[in-house]
Amino acid sequence: MISVVLVLAAFLDYLIGDPWGWPHPVRAMGGVISRLTKLALQYCQNPLSQRLAGMILGVIVIIGSGLVGWIIIQTARSVHPFLGIAVESILVASCFALKSLRNAAMEVLEPLMKGELASARQVLSNYVGRDTANLSEAEILRAVLETVTENATDGVIAPLFYSMVGAFIPIIGIAPLALAYKASSTLDSMVGYKETPYTHIGWFSARLEDYLTWLPCRLMVITLSLLSLKPVNVWRICRRDAIKDPSPNSGWSECAYAAVLGVQMGGINWYRGVAKEKPLLGDAIYPITSDSIDKALQLTRYVFLLWLGLAVVIIHNFSIN
Repeated sequence: MISVVLVLAAFLDYLIGDPWGWPHPVRAMGGVISRLTKLALQYCQNPLSQRLAGMILGVIVIIGSGLVGWIIIQTARSVHPFLGIAVESILVASCFALKSLRNAAMEVLEPLMKGELASARQVLSNYVGRDTANLSEAEILRAVLETVTENATDGVIAPLFYSMVGAFIPIIGIAPLALAYKASSTLDSMVGYKETPYTHIGWFSARLEDYLTWLPCRLMVITLSLLSLKPVNVWRICRRDAIKDPSPNSGWSECAYAAVLGVQMGGINWYRGVAKEKPLLGDAIYPITSDSIDKALQLTRYVFLLWLGLAVVIIHNFSIN
């Protein structure tokens, strides 16, 4: 049944993704994080108390998300086993963002390909933190590719990885562990910043997400390098460039895609009028185009399907033994 849940979840993500306006666990997580963060900032006025509050915030949201998911699944199973399978599949599917990544990329690319730069910039601003008002077409394409490749790890591969881990912990199960990871990722995206007011309250969430994503990220890089049929070259470029990125994961993820596609990412980005230079990742053999983005999305799907297939085989053999 665990294999069935994983396959159903992957199919649901492929079929419908995360329709806008539908109930979604991440929205619930975001609401809780927002309320608890406001309370913490209101009552914790010094760095030490904010750091402690950040730890408590992380523990509550991460464990709470997994626990709520577990209760929902157990309740559904008590009604009927098939209902339990359906509910767990939906919850696991909500942790995968493969279709959402493609939809977001297409939202930006459609007006861009029509020459509607202003519209493409506006849509892009919904998905990135950088200033988009003055971006050129080439910079928009780079921003989309960087977003797609950075989020391939924490939005696709890492949730699948923790679903696989959960399959071997019967008491917990696949959905609760995937939801717990998703909560960690959501915390990082909401409060894991060095800038005020999150400098101290977000440190725990940022570090924990880095640690939780480290192994799935490396597994994805290895898989991408094997798919490229040039693993030594991909690994050489990652060893040369990815280590320059301050993030222990996003730099590796982006650099692996850059090496496989033969493009270069990184450079100067603007945030609230302040220039920030990111390290250059990969070699600029080819320019970044809409085809580059489409190939990156296809590569993410191949990696996902390979690991999904591996998970099904492992779980099946484990259940037989």
